[in-house]
Amino acid sequence: MPALATIPIVLVVVIILFLILLFRFIPVGLWISALSSNVRVGLFALVGMRLRRVSPPLIVNPMIKAVKGGIKLSINKLEAHYLAGGNVDRVVNALIAAQRADIPLEFERAAAIDLAGRDVLEAVQMSVNPKVIETPVVAAIAKDGIELKAKAKVTVRANIDRLVGGAGEQTVIARVGEGVVTTIGSAATHKEVLENPDLISRTVLSKGLEAGTAFEILSIDIADIDVGRNIGAQLQADQAEADKKIAQAKAEERRAMAIANEQEMKAKTQEMKAKVVEAEAEVPMAMAAALRDGHLGVLDYYNMQNVIADTHMRDAIAEEEKK
Repeated sequence: MPALATIPIVLVVVIILFLILLFRFIPVGLWISALSSNVRVGLFALVGMRLRRVSPPLIVNPMIKAVKGGIKLSINKLEAHYLAGGNVDRVVNALIAAQRADIPLEFERAAAIDLAGRDVLEAVQMSVNPKVIETPVVAAIAKDGIELKAKAKVTVRANIDRLVGGAGEQTVIARVGEGVVTTIGSAATHKEVLENPDLISRTVLSKGLEAGTAFEILSIDIADIDVGRNIGAQLQADQAEADKKIAQAKAEERRAMAIANEQEMKAKTQEMKAKVVEAEAEVPMAMAAALRDGHLGVLDYYNMQNVIADTHMRDAIAEEEKK
């Protein structure tokens, strides 16, 4: 009898464990919530989600939200988007927000935007409430050589039709910076830009910077503009310093050439003096030979000595007069 009594107890335990595992595998509570929200989803569909490793709450709860929001969707589309790596809840929220804001947005478009890596809900919110993008400080030089530093605020609105394949915020910032540099660079003087900062805004807006981007530019406002360095004067000073160094180099070159010529002339002078001394050394020998051969008389010799002495005296007098 005791053995027979234990059999029903074991059977009851097995049945309880089976029911626990069954209810854990089959989200009955979620199925009841779906039915109460008028969302038709079968138990076998929920079991299929488990088998496909899809979390049923991530599909059913957004489906309930969509039905309550008046959006017609199918469980298969939501599950396919989840399996593709998308965020089902975010897509459904975006669809509801777009419907409330009267923005035409289909599920396929929202799913494509989400799979492209963009926040589709943020895009819808930005379409309703435009976003302000602040550019970094952009430095540019006017024609008079004065540097100006400007900072712009760009008000943009998301263009849902171009979110897939459209350029992002960095492209808008780069294009606005390019437009600021072009506008300041084409100004005759920096005062012209300071007097009319809206000149930058009008010029940049007229360039159609939003082409190929995921945004629609509503306005460009110059938040701040400051005067920087006098680049023109600095360039002139640098050029003058470079010209000075070139002139100094050329003068040093001429000085070196003059010194070399002087040294060469001194060398030639020394050479000539050496030849003169050598020639003067040969004079006594020549005179001796002339006296010996009878070509030169004693009286002629004394006359020549008198001429030489007179010449030395005249040279000495000339030197004294110079002093």
